[in-house]
Amino acid sequence: MSFSLITAAMVLVPSPTGDAPPFFPASALPPSDRWKEQPAPAKSGAIVPLILRGALQTGPGPVTVPEAPAPQTSVERTSGDPSTQTAEPSDEVVVSGRRSSATDPLERANVQSFKAVQAVDGAIVAPLARGYKKGLPRPIRRGIHNFLDHVQEPIVFLNYLLQLKPGKAAETLGRFAINSTIGLAGVVDVAKKKPFNLPHRPNSLANTLGYYGVGPGPYLFLPIIGPTTVRDLFGLTVDRLVLPTTVGAPFNKAYYTIPTSVLSALDYRVAFDDRLSEIQNSADSYAASRKHYLDRRKAEIDRLHSPKWRALHVPPAQPPMLEQPPVSQPVPALSPTNLPAPAGEQALGEGAQAQPAH
Repeated sequence: MSFSLITAAMVLVPSPTGDAPPFFPASALPPSDRWKEQPAPAKSGAIVPLILRGALQTGPGPVTVPEAPAPQTSVERTSGDPSTQTAEPSDEVVVSGRRSSATDPLERANVQSFKAVQAVDGAIVAPLARGYKKGLPRPIRRGIHNFLDHVQEPIVFLNYLLQLKPGKAAETLGRFAINSTIGLAGVVDVAKKKPFNLPHRPNSLANTLGYYGVGPGPYLFLPIIGPTTVRDLFGLTVDRLVLPTTVGAPFNKAYYTIPTSVLSALDYRVAFDDRLSEIQNSADSYAASRKHYLDRRKAEIDRLHSPKWRALHVPPAQPPMLEQPPVSQPVPALSPTNLPAPAGEQALGEGAQAQPAH
């Protein structure tokens, strides 16, 4: 028998007393002769019978089985000498702190963009928005918000026609005419008050595509646009080309587009400051922002359908859970370089309420 078998026997068969050789039970020999009368086996093969005979005389002793190490979920890699690095098992399981989402295949790039936008927001946009809120009286801010909604009414009108909703299209056209005249170019929202009762309803090409069953596609977080999807980005691009290409000036001039972009970003930031703070303070702000955007976009498109359709296709509303992962435009990025909000998103100002489409 090889030397490895002897070593294995010494390790696996413990001594009952702790001081006798491991393969000779203490009760097999008189106490005074434990060492001198141990027979020296002439051949290594005689060790096995001795082990078996001792076991029969004294009964099996307690056998300690080493506990198997707990499976590791990750492998720590160290730098420096390769001999000090931990070996990586072939069945390594890596645990991630964020739940992956099938709607976000570009998550790694999106997270980096999200972090950059958050840094810009904390350093520039949020302070500017607070100054905008404190520096301008509320009636002036309300007038700016009304004007930003007013210039989007032609986009809303066209998309209601595409959705085969002539009633809503006619209401939008009437609202635009009223506010363009007695509403001082939309600065005063006269149309939503009595006797007209024509509230602003957001709509966009992205909503039209979703209304006809086009899926959102992969989720994106872009430095200027902010949260969006492939479908919403396409619709946003087309919406923003309508007025500059069909009407021309001033919608294609920098003296209009730059101030409008800045005011749109500040108006949105002030209106949703509490909600944005809640997202930023959640356990996973990126996943919370993504979930908020996707849930909101789905709700906006669902509202375009009839109550009967929603009863069949829309599950009951669940309470928001920001910590778990995961408009009608893409929400304007938290950056002063935002373009004007498309008609599909209602950038709610202070005290404004979204009106469901019928």
